[in-house]
Amino acid sequence: MTHAHEESRDPERSQLEQNQDDLWMELAIEQARLAEKSGEVPVGAVLIKDGMLLAKGHNRNLLDSDPTAHAEIVVLREAAAKIGNYRLGGCELFVTIEPCSMCAGAVMHARLDRVIYGAGDPKAGAAGSVLQILNHPKLNHTLEVRPGVLAEKCSDILKTFFQSRRKAQEQTQQAQEEE
Repeated sequence: MTHAHEESRDPERSQLEQNQDDLWMELAIEQARLAEKSGEVPVGAVLIKDGMLLAKGHNRNLLDSDPTAHAEIVVLREAAAKIGNYRLGGCELFVTIEPCSMCAGAVMHARLDRVIYGAGDPKAGAAGSVLQILNHPKLNHTLEVRPGVLAEKCSDILKTFFQSRRKAQEQTQQAQEEE
């Protein structure tokens, strides 16, 4: 898939950018771990502008009783409030999983420059896994998308979380059957 704003770069700059992307993704992973400690699905995100952290957050659906409180939405709201504008041109979103359709729509509306994500989402991803909302040809905004940054690490956090959740559900079900 071709992404807007991609151009040939010298290899050293490209490697530096990749290293920086990894560092920002590590911060998003820290946010995912905070979500997990709160019992939330462990997704974390950070929003960067001009190499500076503008916002960080994680899933807060349960904490806020809010179906829209995905990590991406949390950081978009925080950043927009900080700068006083819902348009976030010049910003880069780092998120541990491919954005869903709601989050991808918000990203497009906010006019971000880049989205960098870790794990793909074969059930709800809207950057090409299930739907193509980011850089959809009929939409009036394009951005650079970089998938797979620290993908295994991001994926492992989610797999472990859901395995634990399934195990707990099985144990609860077994206990109920024994009563």
